[in-house]
Amino acid sequence: MHLNNVVLVLLVLWASVTFSQINESSQVNDSDDLEAFYAETKQVNQFMRRFNAEEDPYGTKLSTANTFYHDSKLRKQYITLLFDQENQEISGLLKSAFINDVTLPDRPKFLNFHGGDWFGETVVKFRRGSKEVYITLLMKLVKENLGSKWVIDDVRYNPYEDLYAPDSQTSDRFLHPLSHELDFMNLDKVFRTKEHTGDYFKQGFKPCKLSVFLYELKNGYLEFEYVSDVKFHFFQLDGWYFEITEFNRPGLNRGWLISNLIKLENGQKESLINYLYNLD
Repeated sequence: MHLNNVVLVLLVLWASVTFSQINESSQVNDSDDLEAFYAETKQVNQFMRRFNAEEDPYGTKLSTANTFYHDSKLRKQYITLLFDQENQEISGLLKSAFINDVTLPDRPKFLNFHGGDWFGETVVKFRRGSKEVYITLLMKLVKENLGSKWVIDDVRYNPYEDLYAPDSQTSDRFLHPLSHELDFMNLDKVFRTKEHTGDYFKQGFKPCKLSVFLYELKNGYLEFEYVSDVKFHFFQLDGWYFEITEFNRPGLNRGWLISNLIKLENGQKESLINYLYNLD
C-alpha cells in the first residue's frame, strides 16, 4: 500500500475515536458518515472551517465554547487531510513545517473568508467565431456596503499579453515634430505597420487587458460557453502561499485540497502575485 494511503487510513482510524468525543449529543454510529467526511471537502468555505477546526465531522459548525473549537491538535489532523495526497511535489518536510507553523498554540494562523490576500482563478471557455478559446479570469472578493461580492480583477489571455511589447525604452520610430503641418497625414504609416503601432503611443503606455476583454464581450466577439477550471490562491498566512484545487475522483482524498505549497521569503509574495497576474 502506498505510504500516503497508509497515513490516510491511520488518520481515519484515529478519527473514529477522537471525533466521537467532539459532540457528545451526536455519536458516530455509521461508518459511512465518517467516510463521507474524508471523502470530500465540498465547499471552499468548508475547507476554511476545517482548516481552522470550526466544524465537526458532519459539517456542523462548532460552538466557540466547544473545547475542540480551534484546537491545535485537532487542526493538525484536519489540515493533514486537506492536502492532495497524490501530489508528490509537496515534500513531507514542507507539509510538516507548514502544519506546525499554523497550529502553534501561542500564535496560531487561521483563514478568514473576509480577510483578503486570497483570490480565485477560473478558466472560461468562449467561442470566437468558429474557434474555441480559453481565457483565464482572476477573481477578487471585495467589500460592498455591508456585504461582499466577487469581481473580475484581471484577465490572462495570450493575444492580450502580446498587444504591445516595446523593443526598448526609446524607439527610433516616431512622428516628426512638424507632422501637424502635414495634417498628420503620416499617421498612414503608423496604422499600416501594425507590428510596431504601439511605439507611436506615449512612453510607458501599457494596454489594459481588462478593457480589451470588456470591449470584445460587449461587441459580441466572445460568446461564453462554460467554466472549465477553478482554483484559489492564498497569501493570508504570513510566510506561506498555498493553492487549492477541486479533485473529483474516487477514494477518500477528494474535494477542495491543497495542491501547491510554497514557503515565502522576503519579497517573494509580491513577485509571486505579479507572476500569477502575468505582470512581470
